[in-house]
Amino acid sequence: MRIFYSITVDDECIEKFNEMKLQKKIKWIVYKINDEGTKVVVDTSSESADWEPFREVLVNAKALNKNKTQGKGPRYAVYDFNFDLANGEGQRTKLTFISWSPDDATTFPKMMYASTKESFKRALSGLSGDELQANDEADLEENEMLKTVSKGTAALKA
Repeated sequence: MRIFYSITVDDECIEKFNEMKLQKKIKWIVYKINDEGTKVVVDTSSESADWEPFREVLVNAKALNKNKTQGKGPRYAVYDFNFDLANGEGQRTKLTFISWSPDDATTFPKMMYASTKESFKRALSGLSGDELQANDEADLEENEMLKTVSKGTAALKA
């Protein structure tokens, strides 16, 4: 599927998302636009629900700038949030799309990610409308994400 100029979605992106959605083993997937700027590919994924490794992948992401030097890089991610409700009435699960575009990344990679985001989300069939935008490390704090995803109903982590 072609989504921006000559940027396509690699089949593995859709396969990995479907595996996450249907088999419920994968807890998060991070996607990137490859260095050639031609394709959205799977960067990494994990079956662990531990938040810190996921956060570190995003914070340490790199991308090539227009002049082919490396700098901070945006990413797309899908995270399978599992949380207890604060009122004790059970648990909820939400597959949530996260757009990581650090404020201090250069313009070209941010532009590429922003202009392909909606088309990429459509390629992930069955993804709910839940989306989080993160632009700095504070936005990637687990409790902040949980508050937003749960619309304030989650029991926050200590």
